[in-house]
Formats: sequence, structure tokens, C-alpha cells
Amino acid sequence: MSCRDKGSSSSSSSSSSPATTVNEAYVKNRIQELVRLIKVARLYRQDNLPSLIQQGLYLGSFAAASNKNVLKSCNVTHILTVATSLTPAHPHDFVYKVVPVVDKEDTNLEVYFDECIHFIDEAQKLGGSVLVHCFVGKSRSVTVVVAYLMKRHGMTFTQALQHVKSIRPVASPNAGFVRQLQDFEKSLQEVLYFVFMGAIVKE
Repeated sequence: MSCRDKGSSSSSSSSSSPATTVNEAYVKNRIQELVRLIKVARLYRQDNLPSLIQQGLYLGSFAAASNKNVLKSCNVTHILTVATSLTPAHPHDFVYKVVPVVDKEDTNLEVYFDECIHFIDEAQKLGGSVLVHCFVGKSRSVTVVVAYLMKRHGMTFTQALQHVKSIRPVASPNAGFVRQLQDFEKSLQEVLYFVFMGAIVKE
């Protein structure tokens, strides 16, 4: 009888283990979802206004990208979304471009720099303004804006990032994006060098 009791106990233990694991995973997922919703609510309350980087260029979070009335008052006509799983909030009111990247150090965002810069240029040529945003307006969108300032205004990486931080203190590209911006800076310097050398040869 004692052997049967042991067997019964063992069977009961082994059968309940997977259920316990499933329940723990479910609770963990629910907690993560709750934390995400709290962050979303906080963003909507505290960070729903776009930051003016320069005339015709704004930077912000997804909450700012959802604030249609404010965007209209800022003459925003185009929205550049640098994120995955963020669908356009007002597709009939603004021209959208979506760059589907995640905020990870191994994400290659540099390959999108030129097309993002072109999108900003085209909007401004039409007399409009652009909002560049990601989820928080801290890393991905900041990286694109810094790249734009470097290419269009001849700023160094440090100058461009400091300028953005002076307006939006939360700005902080991840380490991988920082390396990509530094590589971008080198490539821009090489282009300037060859242009300069070409001008000397022509003279």
C-alpha cells in the first residue's frame, strides 16, 4: 500500500508540474502586459507633445504621433514611424512612412538613413513638417533625427546628439545605434574629403 501511495504521489506530482509551468507563464505574460499598459498610459499623460528640433522637423513618442489636433496645429503633414507593431493612428490625415525596426543593438538602422532623410526632405519641399517617432521617442527615432542633422547640416555625431538632447533630454540611442551613427559620420567625412579633393584638382 505504501508503494501504491508513492506511485500515486509521483504521478500526481508529474501531472501537475506542466500545469504549474503554464500558469506561471500566463501570470508572467499578464504582468508584462500590465506593465506595458501602464507605460502606455503614462506616455499619453506625460509625453504626448512633439519636440521641435528645427523648423519642419519634430521628434516624439507614439503618444505624440496620436495627438492629431496638436500635430495639425504644428503643420505636421508627414509622419515617420521608426518601429514595429505601431500602426498609423490617422492614416487619412497624414502621409506615413514606416521603418519596421526593433530597438536592439544588433538592429541595422543605418541602411534606412538615406530613405528616411529623403522622406523628410520631400515633406519640407512641399511646405510641410515631419514628425519622427518610435515608441518612447528615445532611441530609434532619435537615431534617425541625428543622422538627418549630420547629413543635412554638417554636424558631427556629438554635436547632433547634444542638440537633440538639449531639446528632448530623454534622447538616448542604444549602443548599437551609436556605433552606426559614428560609422555614418565617417562615411560623410569621406564624401566631403573626395568632394574637396575633386574641387582642388579642377582648379
